[in-house]
Amino acid sequence: MSMPWKFFWLPALGILSVVLVLAACGSDEPELPDTTAASLMAYLDEVDYQANWSLWPDSTEKYPGEDPHGALLTIRMNTAAFDAVGGTMPNGAIIVKENYSPAGDLGATTVMYKKAGYNPDHNDWFWVKELADGTIEKEGMVMGCQDCHADGTDYVWGPQQ
Repeated sequence: MSMPWKFFWLPALGILSVVLVLAACGSDEPELPDTTAASLMAYLDEVDYQANWSLWPDSTEKYPGEDPHGALLTIRMNTAAFDAVGGTMPNGAIIVKENYSPAGDLGATTVMYKKAGYNPDHNDWFWVKELADGTIEKEGMVMGCQDCHADGTDYVWGPQQ
């Protein structure tokens, strides 16, 4: 006794359709930004990094910091950066450091963004410092950032490192 074709092929076609639709959907994450402060900061707003990205491993919000960043710091990072802590960061790694006063007021947001081919002499890092009022104070190949971070692993160091 053979099973009617529709009992086999219709469910199989339905499953195949679902698989194809899911494969075509792609990621909800927008395309990585270019190397301008405006593009990078807009990207951070779009992905809502404060709600969706991880804190630096084993750190908390507003942990004690020091100059030049601030008395209190919060570091958030995208998955690419989080997964590479302690090693070489991949293209697309983004690390955001919120810099607070002793009273807990945001003073500035500093960002490291690794973009392949951007800055080969300094491991391709692009830097931004945005003041709390939205003014971009620094962007690009910022010597002060590069010089200070050069001792870190791939220019990165954070709490407990």
